[in-house]
Amino acid sequence: MRKNDLKDRTKKFAVDCWTLCSKLPKTREYNAYVNQLIKCSSSVGANYRASQRAKSTKDFINKLKIVEEEADESAYFLELLGIVSEKYPEEILRLRKESEELLAIMVSSINTARKNI
Repeated sequence: MRKNDLKDRTKKFAVDCWTLCSKLPKTREYNAYVNQLIKCSSSVGANYRASQRAKSTKDFINKLKIVEEEADESAYFLELLGIVSEKYPEEILRLRKESEELLAIMVSSINTARKNI
């Protein structure tokens, strides 16, 4: 996978999560999960982008660890939305799978970078 492909993929993930969130009911309860999902899903791409400007391998790993955490948090809020909402189950499942794939890519990249130190 090329570097720009992953930049585009993480950006698309954030936009797709935002699109899902824009369709959900505007209630205090939903807003709590929606706000968290928008923050963590957009942080995946922002921090991945930052990792590409890392000053060292250790800096790169640290930035990817943030991406790992944010992808996992995104998966968590998507899981919660899948439980509490009966709407958009296919879209929620697709986004959960994407968050899990991004998480796996980041873990693999971190492990590879660690081996190269």
